[in-house]
Amino acid sequence: MTALFDVSGKCVIVTGGAQGLGGMIAEGFVKAGARVIITSRTAATCEKTAKEFGEFGDCIPMQADLSTVEGTIDLANRIVARESRIDVLVNNAGKTWGAPIESFPDSAWQDIMGINVQTPFTLVREFLPLLKASATAEDPARIINIGSLTALVAEKLQAYSYAASKAAIHHLTKVLAADLAEYSITANVVAPGYFPTRMMAHIRNDEDRFQELGRRIPLTRVGTPEDIAGACIFLASRAGAYVTGVELPIDGGLSGCS
Repeated sequence: MTALFDVSGKCVIVTGGAQGLGGMIAEGFVKAGARVIITSRTAATCEKTAKEFGEFGDCIPMQADLSTVEGTIDLANRIVARESRIDVLVNNAGKTWGAPIESFPDSAWQDIMGINVQTPFTLVREFLPLLKASATAEDPARIINIGSLTALVAEKLQAYSYAASKAAIHHLTKVLAADLAEYSITANVVAPGYFPTRMMAHIRNDEDRFQELGRRIPLTRVGTPEDIAGACIFLASRAGAYVTGVELPIDGGLSGCS
């Protein structure tokens, strides 16, 4: 049964993999024996994380500004030049913005939609030859897009462009799954709930709000690194080879039990 979840030797790309949810996912893949390429806008952060993860396995840092089309294409070109195949692409890099509706700026839309929706699409398009090179009917290449609980339920976060962008990546994932199935490439979206990341710092730092959140979550706790990494490893392994076009909530029951 252990072989069902084996991802050792696979080439895995995790955008935004130097910290936060991306770091949790990347560390899980490294410890599971995959060769992992992580990206970050800041070279020093990327290299520091890769060095830490390198104690457990093979982790390669690549600085990239994925907030622009030019930066996204540049990353893709560098990876295409060095790799002969990509087994798993985890589109995790993203951005959020929160403000009351009365003061929510128009400028908070283009950037958010760009990095949260357009960038994953561009990377899939640019990496398609390397994904095809890896793919077989028995062991498809995998696209794992990181969505959000906010795409499934209306959380009161006042993150209007973020929630809309995550709903868009959920649907885009289904479209990609349908279009790429003939090439033995799966596409799924993981929808995390609340995890201990910087994006959640404003809640964790408010004890009353944090306790209230715990009472709202059916499983009474926030997510752990093992929770999010385990879901992605499942989708990337033989156990997930027959799964495509699905939304997989990792939220302690917030979206499914309410």
